[in-house]
Amino acid sequence: MKKHHTYKFNPHTLSYEKVKTTFADKLKKVSFSAAFGVVLGVVLMVIGMRVFESPRQKRLERELDVMERQMANMRQVMKRNEAVLADLENRDNSIYRTLLQAEPITDSVRRAGILGQSYQDLDGYDHSDVIKLTTKRLDDFTKRLYVQSKSFDEVYKMASTKKERLDHVPAIMPLRKNSCSIISGFGERYHPILHYRRMHTGIDLSAKTGTPIYATGDGTVQVAGRSDDLAGYGIAVLVNHGYGYQTLYGHMSDVTVRHGQKVKRGELLGHVGSTGLASGPHCHYEVWLNGKKVNPIYYFFNDLTPQEYEQVIEAANQENQCLS
Repeated sequence: MKKHHTYKFNPHTLSYEKVKTTFADKLKKVSFSAAFGVVLGVVLMVIGMRVFESPRQKRLERELDVMERQMANMRQVMKRNEAVLADLENRDNSIYRTLLQAEPITDSVRRAGILGQSYQDLDGYDHSDVIKLTTKRLDDFTKRLYVQSKSFDEVYKMASTKKERLDHVPAIMPLRKNSCSIISGFGERYHPILHYRRMHTGIDLSAKTGTPIYATGDGTVQVAGRSDDLAGYGIAVLVNHGYGYQTLYGHMSDVTVRHGQKVKRGELLGHVGSTGLASGPHCHYEVWLNGKKVNPIYYFFNDLTPQEYEQVIEAANQENQCLS
């Protein structure tokens, strides 16, 4: 095999002379060829990756497609579960807790800890919005489910002691219905002694001095007689019924119970009088629920027929002057 040589024209001698190839020239030529090959290979690889999908890329795309469909299915399941939970929450507040005279659970309590929670660690991805929304809904659902579970535990406990609770809930009039008249109800009323309108936090039952006053539910006597905490009520009795209920009987002429005494519904507490800021003999009766004074007229249901109950409500709603 003939060996090829490279010749170069020499203008001085006007002849072709053989070019001597050094090792450095050979190394440079080889290096250039190698570099060109590497660059060409990278270009071809990039083009191939853009034009032709690799088996791994195809597998990842299939997995992503499956996950997107699964995510859509999960959102539908979450939507149905949220609707079921919302129905349970509504029943819990409007039926179960109402029947057991328990305070409803507010929306802010059910979602406590969710509002204002940060999800910044989920930013920076192609599907960050979807991931953040789904995570937030799941956190919200989990919190609401936990609160509802605790509520059902509480409702179950209340239901298991329902008879005892009903015995303690104020449920009768403090005076026999045929021995008194409703003079003033719950709401803004003109005070006969202070001479201005103010909130009347109870109901005034007019009766003769000495008319018996009875406990409206089972409980423990907290106050019996005059008390600085009940200034203006004169001689009064305060009964703690438990389960968040307390009842107050004011302007009495005397009391027949003592502090700390256990009393039953219908048991004698004392008698009607006009002590304290009162313009005449009557019993000022209040019902407190969890420390808040509520309308006592709604707690006379054990004593009255439906027709009598309507008449009592109508009388209590009359705008007039209270007795105390």
